[in-house]
Amino acid sequence: MLCGMDEANTSQDDKQAIAQMTFEQALVALEEIVQQLERGDVPLDQSITLYERGETLRAACQERLDTAQARIEKIVAGADGKPSGTAPLDGAR
Repeated sequence: MLCGMDEANTSQDDKQAIAQMTFEQALVALEEIVQQLERGDVPLDQSITLYERGETLRAACQERLDTAQARIEKIVAGADGKPSGTAPLDGAR
């Protein structure tokens, strides 16, 4: 049972480490996991752990992409229809 609790703590620590990664770092780490899993030479238990970490990395990358897309969508168009600036995501000016 203690082993399961340690895994939960490690998972939380890993999530915090991933949250501090740049998008590019998270993407490289995700690509490395995909390569390891595709090779198929990883034991089952390690494959599951890698898959879980990969899913956390994927979610972090997706969140950053969604944030970037929202920022891009907030570009304000001028009267002529051309971009004239940006608006804050929260709507405040």
